[in-house]
Amino acid sequence: MTTPPPAGGPSGAPAGGPRTVPPKPAHPPRAPRLHQSTHESYVPGDGMLAWLPFRPTIRMRLTLLYGGMFLMAGVVLLLVMYFFVQEALNYVAPPKFDFTVIDPSTGRISDTFNVGNVKMNSDQLNQLIASRHETASAVAANTLLRKSLTVLVCLAVIAFAAGYAMAGRVLRPLGRITRTARDVASSDLHRRIELDGPDDELKELADTFDSMLDRLDRSFDSQRRFVANASHELRTPLAINRTLLEVQLSDPAASPDLQQLGKTLLATNERSEQLVEGLLLLARSDNELTERRPVDLSEVASRALEQTRSEADKREVELRSTLDPAVASGNGVLLERIALNLLQNAVRYNTAGGWVELTTAEVPGGGELVVSNTGPMVPQYELEHIFEPFRRIKGADRTRSDKGVGLGLSIVRSVVRAHGGVIEAAPRPGGGLTMRVRIPGP
Repeated sequence: MTTPPPAGGPSGAPAGGPRTVPPKPAHPPRAPRLHQSTHESYVPGDGMLAWLPFRPTIRMRLTLLYGGMFLMAGVVLLLVMYFFVQEALNYVAPPKFDFTVIDPSTGRISDTFNVGNVKMNSDQLNQLIASRHETASAVAANTLLRKSLTVLVCLAVIAFAAGYAMAGRVLRPLGRITRTARDVASSDLHRRIELDGPDDELKELADTFDSMLDRLDRSFDSQRRFVANASHELRTPLAINRTLLEVQLSDPAASPDLQQLGKTLLATNERSEQLVEGLLLLARSDNELTERRPVDLSEVASRALEQTRSEADKREVELRSTLDPAVASGNGVLLERIALNLLQNAVRYNTAGGWVELTTAEVPGGGELVVSNTGPMVPQYELEHIFEPFRRIKGADRTRSDKGVGLGLSIVRSVVRAHGGVIEAAPRPGGGLTMRVRIPGP
């Protein structure tokens, strides 16, 4: 008779089916490097454009690169041309004159003559002509330099404009990739870039991105199927247990002990149902919304108030509200869940005779929902942990089942993120919390 395998399965695998044990690696994993040089990380704007007072875009950097290269080449060409023209003017020297003059009145030969009212000889005349030539050459070279600089500045402006247009044309496929990525991140994972053109670096980037989207799409489809299957598999036995317990409790022949046991089991089953519903909602709400509609936050807040009023009366907590119209974009059911969870959390973690105040208001870019409540003092260092699943404030009673299952604020944060909004928590000076939720508008 063979010995049955242990309950955990071979090699420590959990029960419920075989699981492949990965082979032991030949070498231990390398420890992460604690000290890495900072020059390895790339920050846009570093390099020769780091002196700019703003962070230039890649299109602006390409424009400055194209225009700067043209400007430097033009300056070098202008200097070389100026040097060659100067040399050419120096080579073209005026001819030298050597002559004598016969005085008609006396008939004598003289080496001087009158130039205007000045007498000079041949050497002086040649010096005058040479100086005039040098002056004219300098004026011509300077005129050429000024006009060339003017033309160069005009061409540089044209070069920068052409470089800006050329950079935009070169980066057009990258813009298409960015827009598609933004659309995919916001709504539709089934879209693809499908970039046409030559097999260059940009097409390789687009194809890589499409491959990544395929894997993400398959992963999210698998997650949705798992959530649907888990919802069915977990809800069904809990619903059957609740039905059996309710039937047993409705039997008038049941003993008091059996009645008490049935009520205890029914409360435990109800808590399990709440936990399953919260986990499934948390898994669904982590995904980005695919459909958005204008929703008035005052309406969803009003419905959440009605659902919480009986519990607040039972706990002797006063509900206050100031509901002004505030239109947000999203899913009405999920937005109502935000208001309901915040109200329930504020009522349950409150004190007898306390109050909960709910306000909605229009803010720039969307709507705002604020829930404030009295209650115990909340330390500042606890605020970063209250949105984690199954986390409660230090000192809270974990044995009472009427305070929820520890998923309310986690669901709120996930739903807010799915709507592209923000949530802030701040302690009140007299005790309690102030929860502020902002949801973008349509």
